[in-house]
Amino acid sequence: MPTGTGPKADVLAAFEAAKGFMPIHEGLALYAAATEAGALGLPLLEVGTYCGRSTVLLADAAREAGTVAVTVDHHRGSEEQQPGWEYHDPTVVDPETGRMDTLPTFRRTLHRAGLEDHVIAVVGRSPQVARVWGGRIGLVFIDGGHTDEHANGDYEGWAPHLAEGGLLVIHDVFPDPADGGQAPYRVYLRALASGAFTEISVTGSLRVLRRTAPGI
Repeated sequence: MPTGTGPKADVLAAFEAAKGFMPIHEGLALYAAATEAGALGLPLLEVGTYCGRSTVLLADAAREAGTVAVTVDHHRGSEEQQPGWEYHDPTVVDPETGRMDTLPTFRRTLHRAGLEDHVIAVVGRSPQVARVWGGRIGLVFIDGGHTDEHANGDYEGWAPHLAEGGLLVIHDVFPDPADGGQAPYRVYLRALASGAFTEISVTGSLRVLRRTAPGI
């Protein structure tokens, strides 16, 4: 897969400054995939916004391609981000409701990166949004909840909207259970087993598959 020239220095700085968990080498692979998929002229869609770290890269690739990035999240945090869990960040808890709310932080991330005009932020649960989505997508990036229920729901909801030739990107794919949860890995195997996808790159826990056939 062509890697292109990579994001500009200011975009990369915005990515690194944003709250989030994606390491830079995986971010660069995501950017390369988004740049390639952007050539289709279709929206680039992300499931799992959090505070906008990866959204910055998708938005810049969309800007360069003349399309738009769409990012879907309820902004209440996934399972492992709740109080008492490993990835909980108390600075993104709404003091009035006591619940996580990453939306304000996400908006600040986009504002600082100068990319607000290139992103459509959808606040809602992924399967519900997918059910009302009407068009084709050039890229689907699955990086939402890591339970089997959520990972499968994201795949089942969005993969059918992916155009032929478009890219399915799955984050946190760990073949070895000692490295992390297995739900994204099982979705990755499911996508390959469907016969509709061909793997084109592996970077750390990031897998990039191309939709080469119908049948999802």
